Amino acid sequence: MSEWTVVVHPLAEGELKSLPTDMRARFLHIAELLEELGPQKVGMPHIRPLEGKLWEMRMKGKDGIARAVYAAVHGRSLLVLHVFVKKTQTTPRAAIETARKRLEAAK
Repeated sequence: MSEWTVVVHPLAEGELKSLPTDMRARFLHIAELLEELGPQKVGMPHIRPLEGKLWEMRMKGKDGIARAVYAAVHGRSLLVLHVFVKKTQTTPRAAIETARKRLEAAK
């Protein structure tokens, strides 16, 4: 039985669905790892801390790389706040701000 649940924010759902199939499959794999093992036991190359309470799932596919920004909320729930295709070396500030605003609105 899993102790953690990964929940996708309604606005992030469409973003996730727009990803290529191989990146969506990678997202599901990482989400399953987080649910089975808990975020403390999953690390690089799957997840990485961003800033504050925000973390990112790292997906790579044949068409590029994507990220899903998430945070721990309400006990043992991980809320995926924003999903995007990454085009630069660093995570864009706008993507972090989008995730932060959605997290504030969800509280």
